[in-house]
Amino acid sequence: MPSRSAGLLLYRHRLDRHGNDELEVLLGHPGGPFWARKDDGAWSIPKGEYTEGEEPWVAAQREFTEEIGLPPPNGPRIDLPPVRQAGGKVVTAFAVLGDLNVDGAVSNTFTMEWPPRSGRMAEFPELDRVAWWGLDTARVKLLKGQRPLLDALVEALG
Repeated sequence: MPSRSAGLLLYRHRLDRHGNDELEVLLGHPGGPFWARKDDGAWSIPKGEYTEGEEPWVAAQREFTEEIGLPPPNGPRIDLPPVRQAGGKVVTAFAVLGDLNVDGAVSNTFTMEWPPRSGRMAEFPELDRVAWWGLDTARVKLLKGQRPLLDALVEALG
């Protein structure tokens, strides 16, 4: 059975420099040495695995808080269709409207042996940075397997 994750795709409306309404989404860049030099195609929605019997919505809110360091806004929720990433992981995502100031956001951490086979353990943030992106840029930044979430959001918003 493939692993399952639940996450939140936070979105907001902003005016671009020409005064036009622009849809922006909040994405996070994974921390740790594997992702350190990767940018385009590396970002993700804040998400994490959940266990059998756990409600994906509850897990998505918990993971958002752990990875961003702030609770998610209470905006309206849109249930997006699940997506399957290249490694087989199924991501259940919920879009939530909300404007969140992420300056100073602090992620939880994970520990791994680094450098490999060194016997030394190092701690890294789950997300080393978070940022708001317009849809065109978000399509470039986001992991390929999560890009359909952007299309589903646009479709749901009409």
